[in-house]
Amino acid sequence: MTSWNSLPLEITYNVFGWIAFFSWSLSFYPQVILNFRRKCVVGLNFDFLVLNLTKHSSYLIYNASLFFSTVIQRQYHEKYGYGEMIPVAANDVAFSTHAVLLTAITLYQVLIYDCGNQKVSKTCIAITSIVWVSAAVCVFIAWPNNSWLWLISVFNGIQVIMTVLKYIPQALMNFMRKSTEGWSIGNILLDLFGGLMNYAQMAMQSIDQGSWINFYGNIGKTLLSLASNYLAPSIEVEIEYHTIS
Repeated sequence: MTSWNSLPLEITYNVFGWIAFFSWSLSFYPQVILNFRRKCVVGLNFDFLVLNLTKHSSYLIYNASLFFSTVIQRQYHEKYGYGEMIPVAANDVAFSTHAVLLTAITLYQVLIYDCGNQKVSKTCIAITSIVWVSAAVCVFIAWPNNSWLWLISVFNGIQVIMTVLKYIPQALMNFMRKSTEGWSIGNILLDLFGGLMNYAQMAMQSIDQGSWINFYGNIGKTLLSLASNYLAPSIEVEIEYHTIS
């Protein structure tokens, strides 16, 4: 197993990673608390939640598989080199697990609180169905040849696509309603900061190892960090928050 060359860089790597974990994890709570206080989820787009659950479930599959499976780790080293470190840290697994749990809790709030006439759109149902059916097909393709690294890379790709898409329904809904009531801006700001910290964590590993392979060896994390959970829609929602409300 490849080891760190610099103890200060290793410590900094872990500090950045756990700061990203806490920032991204805390980003879920403003919306949950807002829903609880209002006893209402009107203004929160349900497509956003469904796409977000798909995103984080896929990301959890990728992170947990690469972090815990020695078989997949071996396949990673065979592809990128035995001198390379695994590009998934404990904070990545912890974040994904927490994200799935908190998204599920928010969806539960949709079931028990006033939701007005809102519902999940047919477009969202279609997208989600296509994604999971495609993932299931990929499982059967990977199974005969034990192509597990390729399979989890598919799930990593899914989370990137969902990251790109998930804020669009909420932004459109805010624009159509000319209001952001029911939508918490806190998750956007914490998302952006968490993305920066996650990118910084990856940079520490690359500097220590003198290699940038971890950036494209885990392209999903790279895109997630660089886009800070898809920066453009995030900025769009933030602009709407300050101009419409």
